Amino acid sequence: MSARAIAARLLQRVIYGGDSLTEVLQGYTANNLPSQEQALLRDLCFGTLRWHERLTGIIDELLTKPLKKADKDVECLLRVGLYQLIYQRTPDHAAVNETVKAAKKLKKQWAGNLINGVLRSFLRSQNDILARVEARPSAHYVFPEWLMSRIQSAWPDDWESILQASNSRPPMTLRVNQRIQTTAAYWQLLRASAIPADPVAGVGSALNLQAPIGVEQLPAFAEGAVSVQDAAAQLAAGLLDCQPGMRVLDACAAPGGKTCHLLEMTDDLQLLAIDNSDARLQRVHENLRRLHLHAKILAADAGEPLSWWDGQAFDRILLDAPCSATGVIRRHPDIKVLRREGDIASLQQEQARLLRALWQTLQPGGKLLYATCSILPDENIRQVEGFLQEQNDAVHLPITAEWGRALPIGRQILPGSEGMDGFYYALLEKQGGKQ
Repeated sequence: MSARAIAARLLQRVIYGGDSLTEVLQGYTANNLPSQEQALLRDLCFGTLRWHERLTGIIDELLTKPLKKADKDVECLLRVGLYQLIYQRTPDHAAVNETVKAAKKLKKQWAGNLINGVLRSFLRSQNDILARVEARPSAHYVFPEWLMSRIQSAWPDDWESILQASNSRPPMTLRVNQRIQTTAAYWQLLRASAIPADPVAGVGSALNLQAPIGVEQLPAFAEGAVSVQDAAAQLAAGLLDCQPGMRVLDACAAPGGKTCHLLEMTDDLQLLAIDNSDARLQRVHENLRRLHLHAKILAADAGEPLSWWDGQAFDRILLDAPCSATGVIRRHPDIKVLRREGDIASLQQEQARLLRALWQTLQPGGKLLYATCSILPDENIRQVEGFLQEQNDAVHLPITAEWGRALPIGRQILPGSEGMDGFYYALLEKQGGKQ
């Protein structure tokens, strides 16, 4: 099948099956597609989901009645066709013709006829259709109404810029392995390879590429000189301030970016990386091997220490807690489709459970860094406020930095700030002993 037909099938699994886009793309073997077609497949999937609310409104205008459940792949192909016409540089005739061909491969002649008629109808009246659709707030801002309302309430002066940044294409950000060379030295190596990049203010290990490329094109990537990781996520290792010989826990470690960064920054750490998914831990193993780093890896529920903890307290704990991921929508646009308002309360319960359980494994004088890639206060500052109120031996340590915004507890980075993803960090110390 063509990239367009494959994209329709994958989008059907995301939109109507609830699957993660990252997982369905990883699980699909695209070896039979040329590299250019693989790039097209990714762009069609990510782009169609990025503009999902608007494309849904357009389809509602164009179809007299919804397609049957068995034909949702055709509807998804229609989304792909509309995305090409509106947001890609594909010539109109080519977008229509190739999408029609894909429809015939997916189904039969009727699907091709339907796609052809609907796309050409859109082209005849696109200005009027877009004007009507974009009059609706969810289509105008391309965000689910419930989430847009939450962001407006949380950030009344910034909500529009947050939505705009969340709908943009993210930069490809690198983390330079300081064990091998300085960021400045690797920057020069990129220049010598004609790969334009820029430093990220306040994040010494980060470089933003001016255009994304395949990791195989990065100098010395296979040798572990550099990794791909957003600059906001790179802040965690520095905030924990690990020292040689410390016992460190990365409690929700997969896919291992922060685990590896901790080991890159500090020698001789006794680091335990836990995640509740064996499959996701494979990524941690892969990253450690490429970077020639070592950690103990364990598949376990971090919130049930009796099942994995040996009783020796940790000096440092990183809790990158499960969250709504509302700060990384630009990298994972399927979040706008998959996330439901009711998810937030259950995520808050899980965050609180993990905080309480892991606190018992931290030695007096030790530090726990609470992190989320969320921009919702209920998962961030309010979560930590509630924990501090119930935990008498916990105190928060102010984070002084140039990045993000200082809050009464912790710091918040909003999506797009200094080119970074949205992230929240709060640093807690356990009273009652020396570090």
